[in-house]
Amino acid sequence: MREVRVRFAPSPTGALHLGGVRTALFNYLFARKHNGKFILRIEDTDQTRFVPGAEEYIIKSLAWIGLDIDESDIVGGEYGPYKQSNRKHLYTKYAQQLVNDGFAYYAFDTPEDLEVMRKDLEAKKSSIQSYGPATRMSMKNSLTLGEEKTKQLLDENVPYVIRFKMPENEKLVLKDIIRGEIKADTSLLDDKVLYKSDGMPTYHLANIVDDHLMKISHVIRGEEWLPSLPLHYLLYRSFGWLDTMPEFAHLPLILKPDGKGKLSKRDGDRLGFPVFPLHWEDPKTGEVSKGYEEAGYFPEAFLNMMALLGWNPGNNSTQEIFTKEELCKIFTLENVHKAGSKFDPEKNKWFNKQYLELKPNEELAEYFIEDAKKDGVTVDKAKAAKLCGLVKDRCHFSHDLWKESKYFFVAPTEYNEANKKKFWKPESEDLMNKSIEILKQTEDFSSKNLENIFTDWINNNQLSFGKVLNPMRLLLAGECKGPHIFDILEELGKEESIRRIETGIKNI
Repeated sequence: MREVRVRFAPSPTGALHLGGVRTALFNYLFARKHNGKFILRIEDTDQTRFVPGAEEYIIKSLAWIGLDIDESDIVGGEYGPYKQSNRKHLYTKYAQQLVNDGFAYYAFDTPEDLEVMRKDLEAKKSSIQSYGPATRMSMKNSLTLGEEKTKQLLDENVPYVIRFKMPENEKLVLKDIIRGEIKADTSLLDDKVLYKSDGMPTYHLANIVDDHLMKISHVIRGEEWLPSLPLHYLLYRSFGWLDTMPEFAHLPLILKPDGKGKLSKRDGDRLGFPVFPLHWEDPKTGEVSKGYEEAGYFPEAFLNMMALLGWNPGNNSTQEIFTKEELCKIFTLENVHKAGSKFDPEKNKWFNKQYLELKPNEELAEYFIEDAKKDGVTVDKAKAAKLCGLVKDRCHFSHDLWKESKYFFVAPTEYNEANKKKFWKPESEDLMNKSIEILKQTEDFSSKNLENIFTDWINNNQLSFGKVLNPMRLLLAGECKGPHIFDILEELGKEESIRRIETGIKNI
């Protein structure tokens, strides 16, 4: 295999969508698996769709995810510049080469001419509805006008485009690493525009020229580009570059949670989950979208969940938690699925929970302390770490840690109505008064000792644990959830535990 060189080539037209994130990730994993290069190229040839700040957002997002770039305009590289608007001078030469070699032609058709063509095709109920082999000879282009008239129009600066001259009646059989054989009939394909008279190329020309000059070995991109594969193959052939043409792999779609159609930003807005990695404020509309970082996801959890959207490790493995380093070792394009992959917001929360539980309590304490500070509570790191250890198995996000622990610092003034109805019975007050007596007599207020004392008392009096401990938890925390109740008692301490139970009996 030649040196692996892959590129992530987004257009700076807005925030980086999850589909783009996954494309970048799969390119990155493939490069690292083969000790290759991961290149960032900005494809900004369509200046009408350019959005200020989008390029910076893309770079920041890749950094947050942990995808280190080997070549770009920022880190450098011998094949730069890596922004297409700075490579404009290159494309004119290659567009002209295609015209000179008979693989492309000038077209001077106005928008009105194109509209007449479309209406004529519709009226004839033709199966062909585009500018291509069946229609080009009836249009205003260098094939029909002749060399002298074409030169005159060019000299007069009449607006034009350069179109690819699609071969007629050729059956192509192309290869895709993920999908196998891809067949195409050139008679059904149109003569795509490659170059415009404003000096800017279209995606098709710029993409092929840049991939060739940057020695890209594999093009890993979204399924939406699959219809372009025949044209791109023919461009490589027309330039005489087939021996260095990259291998292609088209990734499956990321589908809506119900599996019906491609995931969009609207789906995220409607169902309440982010579709961008980071916070994004649209400079044109002012619309603000929360990202996965702001939603509380760890970047390594986000990376892990994205890797399993349309890929699996194979060999009937049930493993789901992978470090970036593990993914770099085992990733293969052959294990990427052909079918679309359903996006599951609840599963994504599960991924974050796994990473939260794996993190050291001391690291989680930093999040805890910051969130407590917002509520005006100061917590030392040792106490914060201890509480994180008590509650983290009930949390999905770092901001849940403080929410689940707040009652350790602020006594409840209200009690969960559903819990009260379910667990506060006529005998509860008497049982809680007896519990207070036990707590008052207990010197060793450790969780283990308290558990032993209450277990003996409950068993000796033929009581049920639920009848004693659920009402007690309700009075201590305001609701019946949280860590082991004896851990709560130990953390609150003797005086505060008794005070809360006594207050709760009066107020419930």
